[in-house]
Amino acid sequence: QVQLVESGGGLVQAGGSLRLSCAASGRTFSSYVMGWFRQAPGKERKFVAAITWSAGLTYYQDSVKGRFTISRDNAKNTVYLQMNSLKPEDTAVYYCAAGLYTDGFIATLSSAYDYWGQGTQVTVSS
Repeated sequence: QVQLVESGGGLVQAGGSLRLSCAASGRTFSSYVMGWFRQAPGKERKFVAAITWSAGLTYYQDSVKGRFTISRDNAKNTVYLQMNSLKPEDTAVYYCAAGLYTDGFIATLSSAYDYWGQGTQVTVSS
């Protein structure tokens, strides 16, 4: 089992910054992809960013490129999402996810991930 716990959400004004953390435990993670998804009220859960645990390869949804940065600290088994220049449309519950990195893995597809955190609320006011 993999356990994921998000933290760092909160209320911030447009243009501000937040850093989300995802603490992972339960397994080794070298073969995993760690992703961030978000779900706004009335909308489907959508991909935000992902990073491979071993090589640190990163992937971003177009709307957050240049504003968000995903990273990981292997020693702490923690994945971060640094969010800068936040916009009201970034308001959502943010979820951390982990999936086994296989040849058929699609980082942007929520169904590809096996483990999910409980989510942390990010609210950006205008």
